[in-house]
Amino acid sequence: MEQLGKNPQQNVIAVIPARLKSTRLECKLLLSLSDKPLILHTIERAALAKTIDRIIVATDSREIFDVVHNAGFEVQMTSVDHPSGSDRISEVALSLPGNCVIVNVQGDEPLIPPATIDAAVNSLLSDSSIAMATTCEVIDEAGDVMSPDVVKVVTDQNGDALYFSRSPVPFPREHVRKYKSLENALHSDPDLISTFRKHTGLYVYRREFLLEYSAMKSSRLENLEMLEQLRVLERGFKIRVVVVEESSIGVDTQEDFERAAKLIGQRRREK
Repeated sequence: MEQLGKNPQQNVIAVIPARLKSTRLECKLLLSLSDKPLILHTIERAALAKTIDRIIVATDSREIFDVVHNAGFEVQMTSVDHPSGSDRISEVALSLPGNCVIVNVQGDEPLIPPATIDAAVNSLLSDSSIAMATTCEVIDEAGDVMSPDVVKVVTDQNGDALYFSRSPVPFPREHVRKYKSLENALHSDPDLISTFRKHTGLYVYRREFLLEYSAMKSSRLENLEMLEQLRVLERGFKIRVVVVEESSIGVDTQEDFERAAKLIGQRRREK
């Protein structure tokens, strides 16, 4: 099956890591979401991105392999021992062409906007000094600022990441002094919320950098925050961060699943 997209500049390959086991929502990638398994929705959304030349699902599950293969998409079995999605993608990257660009699309994002993928890919293609790119969204809810499950990112004036954290960064000191706590400040001055950026799980790498990155030992800050992208920053590499307008939904809980199902149903009725 042709996977859409002909990029005249570079061979761009989306690799979707897909584990069967999941902590908060069991076997979520195979759950039926509006008449098809969730993983197939993610593949189809990625295929709509104009920059993508090829899509490969990387899995350690025979069940996921069969579902993807039977639907006509490319899929590869990978080791069951990979500790992270980037490690799983790296196994696939070993067999991919040199100098290609690899897009890490999370398997549990059935509503990922194709424009988000294109924005991240184009940011890397347009700057040869950048080896890795990712995306973020403006936060619009106070609860997301305070939640350790929502990763925040701060960038420099060039749009490169300074730090990623589960804590609220940057810390608005004067607002907190005025309102006595960050929670009070966010509720008393709602405009403050939009100063925070939510990091989303999409990554774009140059193949050679991905292989180098996956071979690095885990770092101190990475282990403290449990955020593997900090391994890159601690070693002095840049991560370009692109602010995108459309939000996506990572399906981690039953609530997320029901929300995604509702939105997909709405889109189908609007067509």
